[in-house]
Amino acid sequence: MTPIPPPMTVWQHLLSILTTTTKTTHSKLPLFKTLLNPYSKPHIFSLFNSRHFSTSFLVTKTPKKFKKKRKKKESPRTKLVQTQPNLSPHLENILHRDAHFRFLTKTKEYLSKQPQQVLLLDEAGKLHQQLGFPRGRKVSKFIQNHPLLFDVYRHTDNKMWIGFSEFMEGLLLEERKIMDQMEVERVNVVRKLLMLSVNKRIPLSKIHHNRLLFGIPDDFRDRVVKFPEHFKVVVEEDGKRVLELVNWDPTLAVSALQKEFMIDEDKVKKAFKFAVKHGKALDLDEDDERKLNMLNTLPLVSPYSDGSKFDLWTLEAEKYRVGVIHEFLSLTLEKRAYIHNIVEFKEEFSLTKHTYQMLLKQPRTFYLAGTEMNWCVFLKDAYGEDGVLIKKDPQLVFNEKLYRCAEMKDLGSSDDGSKK
Repeated sequence: MTPIPPPMTVWQHLLSILTTTTKTTHSKLPLFKTLLNPYSKPHIFSLFNSRHFSTSFLVTKTPKKFKKKRKKKESPRTKLVQTQPNLSPHLENILHRDAHFRFLTKTKEYLSKQPQQVLLLDEAGKLHQQLGFPRGRKVSKFIQNHPLLFDVYRHTDNKMWIGFSEFMEGLLLEERKIMDQMEVERVNVVRKLLMLSVNKRIPLSKIHHNRLLFGIPDDFRDRVVKFPEHFKVVVEEDGKRVLELVNWDPTLAVSALQKEFMIDEDKVKKAFKFAVKHGKALDLDEDDERKLNMLNTLPLVSPYSDGSKFDLWTLEAEKYRVGVIHEFLSLTLEKRAYIHNIVEFKEEFSLTKHTYQMLLKQPRTFYLAGTEMNWCVFLKDAYGEDGVLIKKDPQLVFNEKLYRCAEMKDLGSSDDGSKK
């Protein structure tokens, strides 16, 4: 066997292999001297740039399968306001019902205002926003979902028209009777809305736009002339018609919370919570902290007081705004309202852009459902554990009947084929 050379010999042998001559303009230098001299050519990087050395084995980019997928930030259009375990499926389902019957409710309102309550089918296909169906979809498919309520027929002009069925016309007559019977109650609702407002006046257009929320008839703008002792219509310079309150009625200026306080004082005391900020050094237990917060919570501010006199960010101003929202919801048919309904009266009720955060801080009384883009606020105490209203207005009873009929294919059976 060939003996292993000493270490010095191995090093010298390696140098002899690496030694080479390089052509330069000055002289021929060994390669190892060139590498040690940064100012000489070729430089060390030229060695690695040489075609004799391959870099194909280097991973220069992380494969997609090894990359961590970033979780996309959820859009306010889809992000739910409530999360588990605070989610109430029963109340959330009410919003799903609204979406399910959007075409029915909007088409019913729009068609009722048309001459002879009919509409050209071709024209209806362009009114996706007014009739409540998605853009690009055929309106005829939505009409077919409610065969008991709508008819499609060919007129003598050989054009297709849509209108109410004979059965639906009977339901509309029934609804009109209910509105006539509830006229006094609806007038009192409008009076209370005016008493809640800062200047005791609200544009008629706002009341008309939110009429379904309160069960107010479509022709209320014409009916107000029948009650000169309560209302006065003022036409402003821009042509806007504004409804003004004529007389203040102290018997109406009693909020739903005040009435409930007379029945169940403890329940009202627990309705809201305006927490007092305190240091941990106080070492308060749960009972002491509740008593401290109670001093801050009570007394509540009446929503029928003058809200304009409160400084915007004081505790009294927040109590006032919370009370106004509570009273506003108590006047609605279903004890709930969407954000667009509330924002409509922002100026009249001295509300701020922080209404959403304000209501989130009162989970004992309010339940916010839906998405952050389009949320709806409920009065929790008005609903049972099954998500059904405890007290139902006659108009609401009719609406539920209309929804049931909308799901039926004929008068003898329901949508699933079971006999009624």
